[in-house]
Amino acid sequence: QFQLVESGGGLVQAGGSLRLSCAASGFRVELYALGWFRQAPGKEREGLSCINTSGRNTHYTDSVKGRFTISRDNAKKMVYLQMNSLKPEDTAMYYCAVLESYCSIWAEGKADFDHWGQGTQVTVSS
Repeated sequence: QFQLVESGGGLVQAGGSLRLSCAASGFRVELYALGWFRQAPGKEREGLSCINTSGRNTHYTDSVKGRFTISRDNAKKMVYLQMNSLKPEDTAMYYCAVLESYCSIWAEGKADFDHWGQGTQVTVSS
């Protein structure tokens, strides 16, 4: 049973930073790729980043590349998303997710996240 609980969202000014955290439980975290996606009202879901089981390989969508950094701590069963240089267009609900595939396949657009949490709201003011 995949359980994911996100935290760390909030209101921040443009140019600021936030660090999202996600606590995973109910499954063997070290066996799965993990990632983050977001969804803004009236917009389609946008996959942001994926990290492989060891944490050594990461992938990012172009809109956040160079600004966001994904990381994981398998011992603590945590995954993180460090978000810098935030823009108003980053405003969305952010979700931590499990991928039952490989990040390389996700990066090709041929796989999508399979399980996710309830999300944490990020609002960036201009």
